[in-house]
Amino acid sequence: MGNREDLLAGARKAILERGLAKVTARDIASAAGVSLAAIGYHFGSKDRLVTEAVLEAMGTEIGDDFEEVIRVAATGRAPAESLAPTMDGLLGILEQNRDQLLLGMENGMVASRSPETQVYMAEATERACSELAVSLRESFPDLAEEDALAVAKFYFTMFQGIAVMWLIAPGTNLITGAELTRVFRVLGADPTPRAG
Repeated sequence: MGNREDLLAGARKAILERGLAKVTARDIASAAGVSLAAIGYHFGSKDRLVTEAVLEAMGTEIGDDFEEVIRVAATGRAPAESLAPTMDGLLGILEQNRDQLLLGMENGMVASRSPETQVYMAEATERACSELAVSLRESFPDLAEEDALAVAKFYFTMFQGIAVMWLIAPGTNLITGAELTRVFRVLGADPTPRAG
């Protein structure tokens, strides 16, 4: 690994050991086995390094789970029929990734105060939605690119909102796949993305 990768790994290790609020640049450099100056050279700031480390870990762990949920829900189903099982699968991701979601939420609060980090977060969100759209198109080959991206953004946004509710109000009765399907039916919306 190079210094940049060492720093990302060191940041994840130090954050897990000390917590996001308490971790220092020195903790990260020590865990990475590199000089303190390497943080500035590769990332510009400790906050940017922490943001990238947290998002990379979330993208790997939660992103892979998200794509698997899409694939499983699509098996033998049309896009509209996959809505309920996808939603229920997303709810399952919460329990498996509680610590990552907490770190992501804490990091989001830090990002909300930094215009530079907000730009990075916006770019990371665009990449995540694009990757989900690719998974949707692989699962539903007839799905138009624009439709796949719209569905990906919908799922991504729903997941973010549900994750926040689950973290801050754990007793909340979160919307299920069946209830989401009902919402589309009540509103008279056709949740089936148009092909081609």
